[in-house]
Amino acid sequence: MNINRKKKTLFLYSFVLFCVVISLLFTQNNFRFYKQPIVEIVTETLTGKENFNDSTSNDELFHQTLVGKIKNGEQKDQLISLENTYSSSGAFDHQYQVGDELFVSIKKNSDSSQLTGTVDGPKRDKYVVYAAWLFVLTVLLVGKKSGLFSLISLIVNILVLYLALNSYIHSEQASLLLISSGLVVFFTVTSLLLVSGKNEKTVAAILATIIGTFSALLIAYIVMMLTAEKGLRYEEMAFITRSPQKVFLASILVGSLGAVMDIAITITSSLYELYDKDNNISLKSLKESGNEIGKDIMGTMTNVLFFAYVSGGIPMILLYLKNGSTWGYTLSMNLSLELTRALVGSIGIVLTIPISIHTAIYFIHKRRNNK
Repeated sequence: MNINRKKKTLFLYSFVLFCVVISLLFTQNNFRFYKQPIVEIVTETLTGKENFNDSTSNDELFHQTLVGKIKNGEQKDQLISLENTYSSSGAFDHQYQVGDELFVSIKKNSDSSQLTGTVDGPKRDKYVVYAAWLFVLTVLLVGKKSGLFSLISLIVNILVLYLALNSYIHSEQASLLLISSGLVVFFTVTSLLLVSGKNEKTVAAILATIIGTFSALLIAYIVMMLTAEKGLRYEEMAFITRSPQKVFLASILVGSLGAVMDIAITITSSLYELYDKDNNISLKSLKESGNEIGKDIMGTMTNVLFFAYVSGGIPMILLYLKNGSTWGYTLSMNLSLELTRALVGSIGIVLTIPISIHTAIYFIHKRRNNK
């Protein structure tokens, strides 16, 4: 039995290693699959430098001349001259070096056979593949079988989310809130079934997750109606051509799911583990243990939500403050929606703790009575 397991493990790791090598080789030699010209920089020359000063910042601009070798298209293997300007801050530009691969737009001078063009941006697919495989290998090494099912769940959820959003974009009659509600149920069921397996504990965690998530959404909707949405700034949704309120509620629903699911499966698994260790443990003791576990993880998960949402607004906050905006105006413009999402998610976390405890105890009590 152990020999077969070792063979399966060896086969899995060999297959993963094979996929890593093939994908890396492919991304390093996939130029022919791109329609836009790609060049590899062969020489780089710094041609100038100037200071850029204004009332709020000091910066330096650098001018460089690049010569690149075209890797695809009709002009393949020809040399092309490119001009690039970059700054010390690097906010909207890049410094390119020999060996970098760039997307370019080619133009041919009428009085010269020398190809010239403009840089559109770097080719980053191989670095994305490096990062993706680092993530995959880490999950597999740490989680092993559970890690594999977690990756499968992640891939399935991403594909379903893509299909759902794509259908919403191409349908004026579709309801994003209804689609998101269906996604929440689907994500919860598939994720927990793949990670925890088909058992009573998983059913309890699924019910607790769904009830907790939709309870938090209901509370958010009621509060928004009672307060007429005062303090919420929808400026970042000004160009979506759909109801910003419904889009915001949908984002709250999906955004709260991850933390709520984590709370539900943690508490449910803990209570079932306590029961499996001691079948004679009282329901009162299980409830007390669940409350203690909930208190320990409630604060950390709330902080996770807060930092996850707020971190995305830090660049815009710095930009507003750099341009002389007050703290109050800056925070209201950039963090009103994020803080609301974090607050609703935190409410979902708090609600899910007692819901998970009572759901798990109900199933445990039912199992005990059936013995």
